[in-house]
Amino acid sequence: MAEEEKVDLTEQTARRWLKERGVQIIEIAKLVHLLQEKYHPNLNLNHCIENVERVISKREVQNAILTGIQLDLMAEKGMLEQPLQSIIEKDEGLYGVDEVLAFSIVNVYGSIGFTNYGYIDKLKPGILKALNDKNSGKCHTFLDDIVGAIAAAASSRLAHRANHAE
Repeated sequence: MAEEEKVDLTEQTARRWLKERGVQIIEIAKLVHLLQEKYHPNLNLNHCIENVERVISKREVQNAILTGIQLDLMAEKGMLEQPLQSIIEKDEGLYGVDEVLAFSIVNVYGSIGFTNYGYIDKLKPGILKALNDKNSGKCHTFLDDIVGAIAAAASSRLAHRANHAE
């Protein structure tokens, strides 16, 4: 029973932290729609939301959300030791740990997620553009990659489900 409560607390916290950092499920679903609309012409946003919700319900995803957001918050408050503080604060191009954390999410639904993630990470549409705004006063070094990875994983889940339907 205690494990069940712990899982609930983990998911609740991950969802709450996403909202507190300005990320709405609908915004992630729009990224999924962008990734999948040309493969599924009748795709609607509700189906995308459902897939995002299922991805976020995974424990590995929740752990990545909590870890990434916590590191972003610590960097915002100047609580990390140098040189890590500057690296994360600036989101240095050669710092790839944020992408590695995102890959833990992408991996949940197989290798197709890597392609989806790479594409959306380069394009940076919608919420990803806002999260990458370095003038916002917020640090989203990890969060932008986490959101992109959730969208990529939800797209992969959708693609796998559609493939099984055929």
